[in-house]
Amino acid sequence: MKIKKTIIILLVCCLCGTVSIAQNRQGGGFAFGVKGGMNLSQLTMGNFLTTRYDANGNPFLKYNGQEVRDNIQESLDSRTGFAGGVYMRFGRHLYVQPEVLLSTKGGTFDIIQNDGDVPVRQQVDVRFSSIDVPILIGLKGGPFRINAGPMASFRVGDNQKLRDAFQQYTSGGLNDALSQAVYGYQVGAGLDIFGLSIDVRREGTFTDLASFKVNNQPIGGASTTVKQKLSSWQVTLGIKLI
Repeated sequence: MKIKKTIIILLVCCLCGTVSIAQNRQGGGFAFGVKGGMNLSQLTMGNFLTTRYDANGNPFLKYNGQEVRDNIQESLDSRTGFAGGVYMRFGRHLYVQPEVLLSTKGGTFDIIQNDGDVPVRQQVDVRFSSIDVPILIGLKGGPFRINAGPMASFRVGDNQKLRDAFQQYTSGGLNDALSQAVYGYQVGAGLDIFGLSIDVRREGTFTDLASFKVNNQPIGGASTTVKQKLSSWQVTLGIKLI
């Protein structure tokens, strides 16, 4: 926790310094606008073989008394969501651009249930809403821009299917499994024409969207914690108001 706070403080100091330099060198260029677009996101988590639990926290048993061990697998399927909010830009050629966006994202993973003679595949569709706060540092030449920076994402809408699916595979509860805040990055390029801004960005997470302990080993690994991360492509159109 102390390391995370130190990193955040250093980032804020660096960004404040960059804003000051940009304003001094470029005459205090400033812009404010609104933007909206779409996210195309995907979950990553690996493949796990783990015990299923009932509502009382006891291992779920087959008819022959053996514990049920299901296979949890990541999926390559993507989900489309919405992104919209406001942005500010400080500076002209070298600039800092903080944003506040309401985003909907998601992905899928598969659970192969082995309680019967024939395994049954169940796909879990994950969708959630968050407030995303990226702080980007960029360079602009003519109408073209490149930018990158850190992002904090605060979950404001749960996906009950995700919670229900996880509940079956941990006997320790889910109080800390679903992260309230996720930290990541955005990197991309943009184009400014006649007060309009078009941006294409790649977004990823440093911290886990969700994690929980399992009792059995994952396939091909030695960890006993399932960790979900999120990666997205984001395309937005912005309108400069000031």
